[in-house]
Amino acid sequence: EAQVSYKSANTVLRHLDSTRWEAYFIDICADGWFYVDKQGNRSPVNKNDFSVALDGQSILFDAALIMLHGTPGEDGKIQGYLDCLHIPYTSCDASTSALTFNKRYTVAVAAFAGIKVARSLHLFREQPYDVNSVLKQLNLPVFVKPNNGGSSLGMSKVDQAGQLEEAIQKAFNEDRQVLIEEFIPGREFTIGVMSVDNRVITLPITEIITQNAFFDYEAKYLGASQEITPANIDEPIAEAIRTNALAIYRIFNCAGVVRIDFIYNEADGHPYMLEINTVPGQSEASIIPQQVRAMGWSLSDFYTRLLDECLQKNRKFA
Repeated sequence: EAQVSYKSANTVLRHLDSTRWEAYFIDICADGWFYVDKQGNRSPVNKNDFSVALDGQSILFDAALIMLHGTPGEDGKIQGYLDCLHIPYTSCDASTSALTFNKRYTVAVAAFAGIKVARSLHLFREQPYDVNSVLKQLNLPVFVKPNNGGSSLGMSKVDQAGQLEEAIQKAFNEDRQVLIEEFIPGREFTIGVMSVDNRVITLPITEIITQNAFFDYEAKYLGASQEITPANIDEPIAEAIRTNALAIYRIFNCAGVVRIDFIYNEADGHPYMLEINTVPGQSEASIIPQQVRAMGWSLSDFYTRLLDECLQKNRKFA
């Protein structure tokens, strides 16, 4: 998910209020950890204290605005590292990030707390499984997806029994665990939830209408979907989504801004949680920036609120 991460980070860098924040672009990649200046020059990061040596000075950071999608930025690894160094950050903590990155554990905790979710099965690469047994326990169609990860990579919709094995192997190519979920008919919505000024609020709801079989990578990032913000829905439906989203934010002890995806099943009149995105995309066309603008805020205001909140929370627990 590197390409999406770079787009998000560049959006943040463009919109940060330079009168409030002195920003440094830190690239954590396969080659190492580097500070990248405006000319593209790279300076290594000292991982012992997360510092950068520039012009004879050691630059230390007051906070990290995390824009790493997938691992290690969304699964708790970076958060745990920053916790060890007592550096505040704008996303959920290490335990919440690790839990919500695991789709199966996320829906299990949500269901235990009374949130409606799809019926599902959890497969492990090291353990044998039987396709016929899966088909006996779940009704087609189903979604097959890597249990960890994002951007819908390795995900398939299966309408016929003969497609299931191939879909499982496709998901196993991305992860050692696979989640199989029953399809829920309905309208797809997503909503941002954030902590600001010591309270939890929701952003305007977005409805997703995709040209593809589901909201896959192409639909998310290559324009094969229509995203309507704010969503054109009746207030009772909107209120049900907002109420569930706020409850989920608190159940999972979220922080910063998260995006929660739902299917609203018009047959039974309930929203079903699909997943929680703890580092939602921030490219200019991403859903959270759409919702921020629909809220009447600028992205500069939004990122300032995120940073103020994380620094304020850090002062409380220092």
